[in-house]
Amino acid sequence: MRNNEFDVAVVGYGPTGQMASILLGEMGHRVAAFERWPTTYPLPRAVHYDDEIARVFGLAGVSDEVREITDPVPDFYEWRNKDDEILLRLDWSQQGLSGWPAANFFSQPDLQRVLDEKAKSLPTVEVNQGWEAQDISHHDDRVELTVRKGHPGRGGEWMPEGETRTVRARYLVGADGANSLVRRHMGAPVADLGFDFDWLILDVVPHEERVWSPMNWQLCDPARPTTIVSGGPGRRRWEFMRLPGESIEELNTEETAWRLLEPWGRTPENTTLERHTVYRFGARWAESWRQGRLLLAGDAAHLMPPFAGQGMCSGLRDAVNLSWKLDLVLPGKASDAILNTYESERLVNVRHFIDFSVELGSLQCVTDPQEASERDGRMIAAREDPSTAPPIPNPPHRLGPGLLREGDPLVGMLSIQGQVRFGEGTGLFDDVVGNGWTVLSPVADPRDVLDGEQLAFLDELGAHLVRVTTSEGAPGDGTVVDLEGRYAGWFEEADVEAVVVRPDFYVYGTASKMAELPRLVSSLRAELGRVEPPSSAEARSSSAPPPLSDAAPETNRQSADSARR
Repeated sequence: MRNNEFDVAVVGYGPTGQMASILLGEMGHRVAAFERWPTTYPLPRAVHYDDEIARVFGLAGVSDEVREITDPVPDFYEWRNKDDEILLRLDWSQQGLSGWPAANFFSQPDLQRVLDEKAKSLPTVEVNQGWEAQDISHHDDRVELTVRKGHPGRGGEWMPEGETRTVRARYLVGADGANSLVRRHMGAPVADLGFDFDWLILDVVPHEERVWSPMNWQLCDPARPTTIVSGGPGRRRWEFMRLPGESIEELNTEETAWRLLEPWGRTPENTTLERHTVYRFGARWAESWRQGRLLLAGDAAHLMPPFAGQGMCSGLRDAVNLSWKLDLVLPGKASDAILNTYESERLVNVRHFIDFSVELGSLQCVTDPQEASERDGRMIAAREDPSTAPPIPNPPHRLGPGLLREGDPLVGMLSIQGQVRFGEGTGLFDDVVGNGWTVLSPVADPRDVLDGEQLAFLDELGAHLVRVTTSEGAPGDGTVVDLEGRYAGWFEEADVEAVVVRPDFYVYGTASKMAELPRLVSSLRAELGRVEPPSSAEARSSSAPPPLSDAAPETNRQSADSARR
């Protein structure tokens, strides 16, 4: 008999919906994911993720699998003019804050296969592909979602088959893309910066193996602004801006694709054309991400130009932020009110990346020769004298106001991760210590200054309490050895003696002295808005559900997040 009762229903099974399903399922919550397409979309779209998202893949337990389908960037991201002069160079060759390469390229079908296999391996996650969300009924204590089975028609359109199903969930996550049904049901207004351009996207597989240097760059030629980037191992992507007076119909043909690729040495004899499509990007965001038990994530909540490679990354950050908060709310460990911090934290962060993407795009999307010449002059001068550089707001990894102990520059910022030794294990911190709430100090074991109630509270959260030091501690004493000195430098620069890090790797709060740590922990306990523990029946249903009775289908297609990079 099919189960129709869940903790969370997820509408949309692109990367954002997949990640939310995986994280919540791994936490033990019953999840049902619904996607209108019965099989995974087989062609490339998103191609980039950063070091923070690499750490998120570790959180989802798929680091090794994702690494196998990834090309880390070995050099720079460059912007050149028509005369091949470098206008802007961003160093993507470095290790990022999260201990992974700062920039990585992949093919989205490969990534979604990895995430799909992980989601379907979890006994608490039910994946339903070929089911379109039709109606939502919102109640004080639940959400009812009606879905209808269907299949693709001959023209690729979705064809209903007639069978319907209604499921009930305590919360519903709308990760259903730019045309989100969930957002429309919420009536959430959408803000739009009006930065919209059409680009022809060409994904290709060169027949020869070669080194592309630079791996990723922008040709700022007003005659045809062009993007040239990796499409993941063995793949390349060219993007050509639609020029004034050029129709989408004439641009979006295989003949046009080969004509534009020919000057780059790409022909049908040495290259396979995987996909050609015209994509119109925008800079938009929903002004409300929550309505009661309905929540938006990914493209349903925001869209941005592709020039910073942060579209899919932002959706995955949404999934992480939302999942750990739902993990506290569902079993009654925190008040439902903490879900209000999801939008306030994430929207500020997303706006940073939208603004950054627009600023980069405004440098590229120039087709007037005179305007392009003036831009080139300013940017070349800025390379020689950085004080004259145009204001490009390189976004910090900072959250907006929310479940954060305000008052310190480190609060709301992404924490670092480095190579450590813990017990018999050596590797990145998450791999050898673990994920979740973490209390770190370079001067003492946090347990030494916390009382019994505070320790019990942190234990209930599953927090790791560790001293991080550059010197070896006694075997079994819980000391984490900082093998690279990254943590030592981080604490010294921030001038703090303790840091509380949230499950999404962002800093909740700091203590300048260890004596202040108890007050910091008490503050966290108060901000979670603790309520009475749920009844034993609720605890069993919310925290440790049995395996679902109906197996997820083996075939899958999702409507992918539309963000390309």
